[in-house]
Amino acid sequence: MKTTTPDSKPIFWRDARIPHVELRKVGDGRQVCYAPHSHTQWSIGAITGGKSTFQYRNDHYRVCGGDLVLMNPEWVHACNPIDNEPWAYLMLYVDTGWLTDLRFQAGLLQEPRWQDISTATMTDPFWYERYCRMADCLLDTQRDLLDKQTEVVEFLSDLMHELASQPVVQEVKAPRALEALARYLDVHAAEDVSLDTLCGISGYSAGHLIRAFRQYFGLTPHAYLVNRRVQLGRRDLKNGTPIAEAALNAGFADQPHFQRAFKRMMAATPNQYRRPSPDHEIQATGGEQ
Repeated sequence: MKTTTPDSKPIFWRDARIPHVELRKVGDGRQVCYAPHSHTQWSIGAITGGKSTFQYRNDHYRVCGGDLVLMNPEWVHACNPIDNEPWAYLMLYVDTGWLTDLRFQAGLLQEPRWQDISTATMTDPFWYERYCRMADCLLDTQRDLLDKQTEVVEFLSDLMHELASQPVVQEVKAPRALEALARYLDVHAAEDVSLDTLCGISGYSAGHLIRAFRQYFGLTPHAYLVNRRVQLGRRDLKNGTPIAEAALNAGFADQPHFQRAFKRMMAATPNQYRRPSPDHEIQATGGEQ
């Protein structure tokens, strides 16, 4: 099956005509190590070979070939190899707003507001095969645009209906002061933010602020800030911005700092992400949206 061909270099598939999804393929993940991080997108991955660990907030799983892993936006997670054993995977990133609308239009949400999904892993061969079929379609340069759009919408629509029967995640809201800090960091991610400033905004002491923030968001304020900067840089790279410019736009002191942070959280270099294999990316300037 072509989705399991060993390859240590990640492939990032993107098509400007289908901007709400992005696919990553890794054929040999022994050197692919992630620091705990989060995404603004909802994500779903398929382990296509071998075994790995899956850290998802405070839970830890061992996953293997044939398993699916699901990640809510903003939930801290990491997948890493086990004792240098081979493993391979596919990861689909889905725009949260687009998926929210899909669920709402299908009658699965009472209002067009994102609702976290409680399922973290799936072992059903049916859904694994459906996922791999969709991924193969996206990676196939001979498949039509309408074919790819149909595969994505059908798979995600059917999966959302399947997951709708699961218990609703009980939302745990952070104290208002911490929520305000997180929003402040979102807005000022590219700036030089000090701990003194955060303490002044929240009224917390430095030690209490760091402990409380990590408890609710899974990262220290600094790790949260760096994670946001990487996501800003990722957005710029996706749009074709030069790496050095993306680094400065995101608030990094220089390109090497950006490269190191990006590699820790994306398990790929900025250049690998910015320049996917030409066979798997289409920079469309028009056509169907």
